[in-house]
Amino acid sequence: MFPHHREREQPIFSARAHVFQIDPTTKRNWIPASKHAVTVSFFYDATRNVYRIISVGGTKAIINCTVTPSMTFTKTSQKFGQWADSRANTVYGLGFATEQQLHQFAEKFKEVKDAARLAREKSQDKELANTALTIAAPQDLSDELQSPPVMCVNGPEDKLFRSQSADITLSSEKERIKKMLSEGSICEMNLEAELFTLQDSNSKLVAALHEANANVEQWKKQLTAYQEETERLRDQVADLEAHGPSDLLKDELTQSLEELEALLKAKDEEIHILQSKKADYHEMEHQRDEAIHRLREMEMRNSDLERRIQNTEQNLSNSLEDRDRLDTEIQRAIEILDIKIFDLNDLRQSLVKLIDK
Repeated sequence: MFPHHREREQPIFSARAHVFQIDPTTKRNWIPASKHAVTVSFFYDATRNVYRIISVGGTKAIINCTVTPSMTFTKTSQKFGQWADSRANTVYGLGFATEQQLHQFAEKFKEVKDAARLAREKSQDKELANTALTIAAPQDLSDELQSPPVMCVNGPEDKLFRSQSADITLSSEKERIKKMLSEGSICEMNLEAELFTLQDSNSKLVAALHEANANVEQWKKQLTAYQEETERLRDQVADLEAHGPSDLLKDELTQSLEELEALLKAKDEEIHILQSKKADYHEMEHQRDEAIHRLREMEMRNSDLERRIQNTEQNLSNSLEDRDRLDTEIQRAIEILDIKIFDLNDLRQSLVKLIDK
């Protein structure tokens, strides 16, 4: 019976929106019927020629409204619309993400309402035809239920008894038929509700499976990106260690110190020569002052080079610490990703088992 029922009612249009219901007390304020946007669908029952609006949130139906020709969908803002359901004694409101979605829903509502009006007119014409046929049906049935004609033995009393027996039999038969129709309607409603619940559960399981697969692919991409970033950082650290700026600065400092020592030796020799000659004393004093000034400049340059070496060594040490910390964080992230992927695989297998069941 389920496949037959599933083929009978099919979705014809779906949209996502936030669902609201009017406050039954104040009749002014809106009460959210869903925490987030849900799917609102139009369904068509080809057997009964009925259109319904259905929306499910969680395990319960938020909207289960049969569309009638008297309903009107009203746009109250650029992204919000509403309609009244007299059978449920409430007013539904829908908030859409875009104005285009609201326009599409309103057009589909109008189209479905027109189709429901035509279906009702056809149903009324059919009922009129059936009424004309059922006028003669009780007479035929009563004729069949009555006893065949026999000779009258007791006169008018015997005829009255047979007529009363036929009426009682006809009434009991009508009651039995009504009871069977009532039980059939109740059973059909129960099966319809159960099928709707199964369809909703199936759609949720399929959506959860797709989401799990998407999450697994996303985690794999992130893991690959982290691995590539790790390799890149390792290459940078290796290059930094192999061709660090500290070696260049040390070589430059060593060369400068050697030049300074050579210069100092040369100046000392010049001082000794000047002192030995004792000539041009003032010129010698001036050259000595220049030599001392240059010596101080070289000392300042030496101090600056030493400070640069210390800063470079500190930067190198910080870089190594950052690399170690980054390696630790990446390792931790890889472990977390492995756990997440394992959990997602378990969830995927569980969902596959549930779907197979």
